[in-house]
Amino acid sequence: MFRISSDLIPFGSSAAMDLAWPEHFAADLERIGEKIRSSGLRVSMHPGQYTVINSPDPEVARRAALDLEYHNLPLDSLRLGPEHKIILHLGGVYGDKDTAKERFIKRWQDLSPAIRSRLVIENDDRLFTIRDVFDVSSRTGIPVVYDNLHNAINPADTSRPDLDWINLAADTSRPDLDWINLAADTWQPADGRQKIHYSQQDPDKRPGAHSSTIAVLPFLDFYEKLPDIDIMLEVKDKNLSALKCINCISNRGISALEAEWGRYKYSVLEHAPAAYQAVRQLLKDKRSYPAIEMYLLIEIALAKEVQLGSAVTAAQHVWGYFCKQASPAEKSRWETALKKYINGAASLGSVKSVLQKLAFKYDEDYLNYSYYFEL
Repeated sequence: MFRISSDLIPFGSSAAMDLAWPEHFAADLERIGEKIRSSGLRVSMHPGQYTVINSPDPEVARRAALDLEYHNLPLDSLRLGPEHKIILHLGGVYGDKDTAKERFIKRWQDLSPAIRSRLVIENDDRLFTIRDVFDVSSRTGIPVVYDNLHNAINPADTSRPDLDWINLAADTSRPDLDWINLAADTWQPADGRQKIHYSQQDPDKRPGAHSSTIAVLPFLDFYEKLPDIDIMLEVKDKNLSALKCINCISNRGISALEAEWGRYKYSVLEHAPAAYQAVRQLLKDKRSYPAIEMYLLIEIALAKEVQLGSAVTAAQHVWGYFCKQASPAEKSRWETALKKYINGAASLGSVKSVLQKLAFKYDEDYLNYSYYFEL
């Protein structure tokens, strides 16, 4: 799965609505759409918090409808079917949740059939619980995306007797799996496989803030209880966590772990040399597949503060890739940047900036595709 950014076309739901970008990029869109279809990739779009179709202000609602038209247009231009979805929250409460839900349903009915066929709705972390979303789904047929973190922060209000259509006992601690199984009934064959959102709380930020990475053990504990459904990770490091989770739930061979370690290793080295050596030792057995153990070591390492000596060692390793071909001027810039960092006159980022430019110039793809310049 892949979520397409709403910023694909800047100002796509306002100024750019008058631009013929689907025609201008028709060949590119056709090529990309064919790649998506032939590879079995499933894409989606997720309008932001200001796309509120249930607003009591008609102008806000009108602009929200235009924004949904914009989000639908790239998917149509890619010639993708209704299983490629647009995810939306129910919007605002405005002092009366029942009226707000009724207004959402009315505005949904006014949307084009193409948008309605793509739309799925999700519980949020402040206003509308998963039970509220099921209520709207039962009256519209809109598929439901369950979000585990949102439900943990904003659990379903089971004190409402008028919502007993779900036929559940009053239990705000109901397991995720129960809600996921209920959501499965809202997905029809034309909608594709059921999808959920999974995320973890950032311990240092407000409730609902996504973690910087997915911790593997809590994810595996969650995953092992699931039916065969699609999981969209919502996490700051995006594909890094996606690949981590894929590697941990399927045996892709020791070579896949070695390739992943090659991307992580200099970041691990600058945080925790002991973990660096431990992973190297772990991967020596070519008959094994120690994915979970490897990622646990990486998580422990990256949670530590960068140490000056370790950071210098890692930077010197990276410098070794082009030290023989670098010009005298490049060597001087490298030495100056490293010296300033050691003396506390510059940041580690300034050292990495010099190294990243050299990696790009000398086509060192091993470094260009590593996480050293990102983590």
